[in-house]
Amino acid sequence: LGAMEGRMKTVIHGEVISHGARSGFVESTDWLLKEILGNPLEKGLEKRGPNPEQFFAAAYSACFHSSVKNAAKRLGIQLSESEIRAVVRLMEDEQENYHLSAELHGKFPGLSREQGQRIMEEAMKTNPYSRALREPQQVKLVVD
Repeated sequence: LGAMEGRMKTVIHGEVISHGARSGFVESTDWLLKEILGNPLEKGLEKRGPNPEQFFAAAYSACFHSSVKNAAKRLGIQLSESEIRAVVRLMEDEQENYHLSAELHGKFPGLSREQGQRIMEEAMKTNPYSRALREPQQVKLVVD
């Protein structure tokens, strides 16, 4: 990541602090986001607020939708009223290790299934969330 960071510029910066883990709350450092979390794993907190997977799904669907619109433009296909739905699951394996899985569903009124699939496949090539999920990424750990 270090050498790669030197060749890239930051386009958008997001910074969020977690308090109390999955049963607590999150807040962005610019105060635009402050949300109490729901925790489906803890009785009584299931519906208190959105869970972390919903936040990830929201971010992924919005970002992927932008990639879809850009891909359609590159392919010369006119999009209108398109929708992207992200389904994010927290999974547990036999060794009690957690994993994320994601599914992306696209709705493209007026287009064939083949056109929609072509657009989504093209968007997968450029979408940063999709790349982060399929390529080994390094996370920089810093103790403040």
